[in-house]
Amino acid sequence: MYRQCLEALRVTAEGTYLDGTFGRGGHARGVLQQLGPGGRLLVMDKDPEAIAVAEREFGTDARVAIFRGSFAQLAQWDATAGGLDGVLLDLGVSSPQLDVAERGFSFGKDGPLDMRMDPESGESAAQWLAHAAEKEIADVLWTYGEERQSRRIARTIVARRAEQPLLRTAQLADLIASVMPRGEQKIHPATRSFQAIRIFINRELADLEDGLDAAFDRLKPGGRLAVISFHSLEDRIVKQFIARHAKAPPANRRMPVEIAFTPTLRAIGDAQKADPAETATNPRARSAVLRVAEKLPEAA
Repeated sequence: MYRQCLEALRVTAEGTYLDGTFGRGGHARGVLQQLGPGGRLLVMDKDPEAIAVAEREFGTDARVAIFRGSFAQLAQWDATAGGLDGVLLDLGVSSPQLDVAERGFSFGKDGPLDMRMDPESGESAAQWLAHAAEKEIADVLWTYGEERQSRRIARTIVARRAEQPLLRTAQLADLIASVMPRGEQKIHPATRSFQAIRIFINRELADLEDGLDAAFDRLKPGGRLAVISFHSLEDRIVKQFIARHAKAPPANRRMPVEIAFTPTLRAIGDAQKADPAETATNPRARSAVLRVAEKLPEAA
């Protein structure tokens, strides 16, 4: 959704913009092309490989600052203290992370069962599955993957790990497929479980909630927030965040006095989807949803 994102951000030559999910820099390059000598591009990513790409390509450009870490920390970065004219968050796992088997994100490619966006921080999926209680595993699969067979899968994981450790993505994918009910499957049987474990391991939803608050705090009046999500759990958080700042809460008849509400965000259009041309060349874009909001000036 390259074109839609750049249009949403309304990049000005002297503005300051933050790409909180650099990935391999597609959106960042588009922003940088529109900046003048006084403009600023701030890029962040958890993934050290993404940061290496950013430093290699943009490290000598005085307009660019680079920070390794989650966008949940963006308000703690001194470079954002002067305010931002735009923030872009492209959520979820990046194509390079999915395509490299050694990162452990894909059930379609056998590799170490890792799933960490920052492989130098926190527990890997294999480490967590080695000790997590059956109920905790089931709760994660249900909460973050909406997997109906969560209890059956969790029970099987706990039984299997008593015999041998789960260390490979193919091991886990085959285990999940073996306990799923037979029938027509539009997606791979392990899709929801892999999504759930990845979200949990990387604290993706908690980071999103913190990151939205931080972006709102750092946006200047008139600044734009653009967020691309890839599943309903993410999109629901973004949609509710924008609505909470843009719309008055429903009236409560029990309250004797109606509480005044002043909107602080304005939703820009409806949710956008990738166009057919993009989905034809990039099937992963089919589930992408872009939501855009603009920060309003403070009331006098």
